[in-house]
Amino acid sequence: MYWFFFIYLIVGYFFPAAGIVALICMLAPVLIAPVKGRYWCGNYCPRGSLYDTFLSKFSPKKSIPSFFRTKVFRSFMVIFILSVFSIQMYYAWGNLDEMGLVFLRIIFITTVVGIVLGLLYNHRTWCSFCPMGTMASWFSHKNTKPLHVDNSCVNCKLCSKACPFALSPQEGKGKESGFTHSDCLKCEKCVAACPKKSLVFEK
Repeated sequence: MYWFFFIYLIVGYFFPAAGIVALICMLAPVLIAPVKGRYWCGNYCPRGSLYDTFLSKFSPKKSIPSFFRTKVFRSFMVIFILSVFSIQMYYAWGNLDEMGLVFLRIIFITTVVGIVLGLLYNHRTWCSFCPMGTMASWFSHKNTKPLHVDNSCVNCKLCSKACPFALSPQEGKGKESGFTHSDCLKCEKCVAACPKKSLVFEK
């Protein structure tokens, strides 16, 4: 989906009103969260795809600072970004070009921040406190689309190393509910990394 991100910026540069299309990517993660958790973030998000495809090649893939994952910081980011967005939209309301520019500015600035953090830590660092991703995690049911861990799991933790958020899928071994986490992106990188093919997401 990363190609959509480039098209969005190019079209938005010439036709600012088109920036409003970003509303889809802002609402979709939250709307599907009750059914699929953060599935959008791991499979359809254009920016996430950009980070996975390109930024991951240059990222040192260090651990994401725990501070970025705290409820206080993530809640602050939700309030801060939505407040800035709302204030700008208030003054732009009624002018489609200005309204589109509000979306374009926020998408561009936060993407640059995400790139900088990706070059310093992990390519998905921004996603750990992305306001829309955070709200998606809030609306995710605890057992939404769980990851089943077969008894053939040998606890090698390669799944955890492959996980963009360094979650611990192996902890779901022996649990009837499998592995569940509100921030799991359902990207299946852990499934691909498992040498024993012990992991599978519930369809």
